[in-house]
Amino acid sequence: MKSVAPFLIGLFLSAAAFAAPTDTSAPAPPELPAPQQFVAKDKPGDSGGAVLLTWTDPPAIPAGAEIEVLRAQAPAYEWQPIDLVKPGAGRYQDTSAKDGVDYRYEVRVRPSSADSLAGVMPGPAVASDPVRSHDNWFKIERTNSFIASAIFVAIILTSIAAARSGKEIFIRRIAGLNAIDEAIGRATEIGKKVMYIPGIQSMDEIQTVASLAILGNVARSTARYGTDLDVPNKDPLTFASAREVVRSAYLAEGRPDLFREEMVNYVTYDQFAFTAAVSARMTREKPAAIFLVGYFFAESLILAETGQSTGAIQIAGQADPTQLPFFVATCDYTLIGEELYAASAYLSREPVLLGSIRGQDIAKGILILIAIVGVVLASVHVVDISSLLRTQ
Repeated sequence: MKSVAPFLIGLFLSAAAFAAPTDTSAPAPPELPAPQQFVAKDKPGDSGGAVLLTWTDPPAIPAGAEIEVLRAQAPAYEWQPIDLVKPGAGRYQDTSAKDGVDYRYEVRVRPSSADSLAGVMPGPAVASDPVRSHDNWFKIERTNSFIASAIFVAIILTSIAAARSGKEIFIRRIAGLNAIDEAIGRATEIGKKVMYIPGIQSMDEIQTVASLAILGNVARSTARYGTDLDVPNKDPLTFASAREVVRSAYLAEGRPDLFREEMVNYVTYDQFAFTAAVSARMTREKPAAIFLVGYFFAESLILAETGQSTGAIQIAGQADPTQLPFFVATCDYTLIGEELYAASAYLSREPVLLGSIRGQDIAKGILILIAIVGVVLASVHVVDISSLLRTQ
């Protein structure tokens, strides 16, 4: 009996195994992995209308896969594909979002085409919390610009306060402006007029505004010395402004009786007709001093050469570098670039203007120092500070 029992047990187990049903269904197809650390938030520092999505690609993402971005809008939350992103990007900006509207986003890994990963299913989608875009008042990426602006404003205000307190503010000598009294004095001695041309542009040009500031100082000198002044104009608005500047200068010097309306005159709006008329006036009347200060174009060389042929002392000024070579070659003194804008501060010694000029010079000095230090540090491979100066 003991020898028969094991045989019966084995026979029973074999019959049970033969009778058990066999699973003949196909195995489940492989599935792609899901992105990780998915976050959707309003894009910081923008003016609205954008949502920023960030995620981390799953490890060992296969070639031929891509990230699909889907979006749903409340209350239905029906998912709609909006874009496809290459692996490795890790971020996406939805610039079609509307401000104040709640959205939810999903990202998932899927085959880029039917043939790229045959038989592989898209990975599970990862959803975000509801998010909405809105306008932002501060852009984090421009913090360095904000700090630099704050420092610059502080330097300007400190310099203005120092100028108002009576502290002597040094501004380097500008030869062209120092020659104004010399030129007007020569015209007074020989009994000839002073001609001042404030450019050919209108009052919306900042160089014209700066030129009229210098004109006011020239007019005060001619009023003080009793010298005749001639101010031809091409633009009607500049003509009206120049006339009031000259009138105010004569009044400020206590010589309104010497002011005549025809001192400031309108010639024509045509560029070369104006140039021909003024050149003819130079040749005919031979002024002792000629000022060419403002914005000039092709007429600059014609006027400057004509003035030089008359033997007049010529003082020119322009911030546009395209015409400066002509003035340098034909005029006795030339205000180059920002010297034109600093002229009103240099001549009037107004504390606010002086403080502003001094503050700008200090800020430029700091920038030059930072550039030199940055070049040295980058050359010796200590640190690269260019990222601190980069703005977006």
